[in-house]
Amino acid sequence: MREKRKYDKKDKERKPRRTHTRPPPLTPEIKIDYKNLELLHKVMAPNGRILSQRFTGATCKQQRELTQAIKRAKYLALLSVGSSRKRF
Repeated sequence: MREKRKYDKKDKERKPRRTHTRPPPLTPEIKIDYKNLELLHKVMAPNGRILSQRFTGATCKQQRELTQAIKRAKYLALLSVGSSRKRF
């Protein structure tokens, strides 16, 4: 049988933590609308997914409005539904 080797914490090399850059929180003055494509592109991932509150810096109410606006813009073909490399 093979012997189990005990690892010390010192043996393992620590990987540097990946840090995400967060955009500044959405202010109440910003109007969330399906026609504001510049804002909608900022809160979407390159593959077309909607980013979470943690990354957008939006409140619960703003996040719901963003989701609704993005869905409307996709329905009206103002935004691409799938992955598109074209950005603003």
